[in-house]
Amino acid sequence: MKIDIITVVPDLLNGPFSHSILKRAQEKELLQVNVINLRDYTTYARAQVDDYPFGGGAGMVIMIEPLVNALEQLQQQTTYDDVIFLTPDGNTFNQKMANQLSLKKNLLFICGHYKGIDQRFRDHFVTQEISIGDYVLSGGELAAAVLTDAIGRLIPGVLNDETSALTDSFQDNLLAPPVYTRPENFKGWSVPPVLLSGNHQRIEDWRHEQAVSRTKERRPDLLTD
Repeated sequence: MKIDIITVVPDLLNGPFSHSILKRAQEKELLQVNVINLRDYTTYARAQVDDYPFGGGAGMVIMIEPLVNALEQLQQQTTYDDVIFLTPDGNTFNQKMANQLSLKKNLLFICGHYKGIDQRFRDHFVTQEISIGDYVLSGGELAAAVLTDAIGRLIPGVLNDETSALTDSFQDNLLAPPVYTRPENFKGWSVPPVLLSGNHQRIEDWRHEQAVSRTKERRPDLLTD
């Protein structure tokens, strides 16, 4: 899979893709992440990519011209399955969306900044608009990192134990059950005996019961979807 990310502040994305699971995914050539500086595609002086909004008001808006320039040049080498704009007024990202996007081959993320991007680009080029929550960030870069991580870890071969992704929270609309590791007893706090029983069917039954119970308590809305 290839994920291209257009941003006006590429340095914000240096860290998330240089460590841990995403780093290994790229080293295995299972995932390719390219961070693209929008300022490289503007024809304006001083690498300007934004301007004041028509009609007045506070803030700046990213202009359509550099966005189209970048998109058209990238499309000469890549056919994108989706062009995704990260924006607070998009559809809220969830595990189902991550699963669906992980099946794609090429994705392009557009990171908003300032007061957003010219609506005409959204109207004519964006295929999906996604939010990571009901709050506002300084730009779409952190949201792009969240999506890349959530999607990338689902690619077969990225995780050492592929089944671990299948038992994450929100798969099958359930939260994950509690987990324990060594020592078996710490300050009198013991691991549930069933996990030490060696009976795999009992363990799986217990984990499912715990997952259902935790979901009912913390996220009952998931059980009605």
